[in-house]
Amino acid sequence: MTKLTTVGIVERVSIGRRAVDVPAKLDTGADSSAIWASNIRIGRDGVLRFSLFGEGSPYYNGKLFKRTVFSVAQVKSSNGQSEVRYRTQFTVTIAGRRIRALFNLSDRTNSTYKILIGRRTMSGKFLVDVSKGVRRSPSNARTKQLNRKLAEGPYDFHQRYVKDKGIIL
Repeated sequence: MTKLTTVGIVERVSIGRRAVDVPAKLDTGADSSAIWASNIRIGRDGVLRFSLFGEGSPYYNGKLFKRTVFSVAQVKSSNGQSEVRYRTQFTVTIAGRRIRALFNLSDRTNSTYKILIGRRTMSGKFLVDVSKGVRRSPSNARTKQLNRKLAEGPYDFHQRYVKDKGIIL
């Protein structure tokens, strides 16, 4: 039996030399893995081309990946919507361990973590310790700021951020 590598819920992941030390969420609630991809297209030659991440991301370098071996999957996202996504394999390094894993290519622009490692990728290889690797979410500063504004005046806060919007912007 292979020894399981213990990881936290957030780990740094590398995909060769093109994406090095990228924070990724290891999510036992997600079935499959996903990575932010942009410029996704298939040419007349049948080759899938895409870039990892997107403009504005510190991990984006604009270089194109080319894949002749790929598939599609109908995936239900966290917001409940189903969509068709291309998927392909990458060799990734997680917690010092190199593995081959299948990733859905998706627009993760608005996601905190641009790489999501799902349970199919982790199964038989990793053990997730939720007390390990917990790092402050990049949105933590914004949450603190919003709570300060709420404490200053709940009514004004509601009028500015919630009323008729349904969500806090």
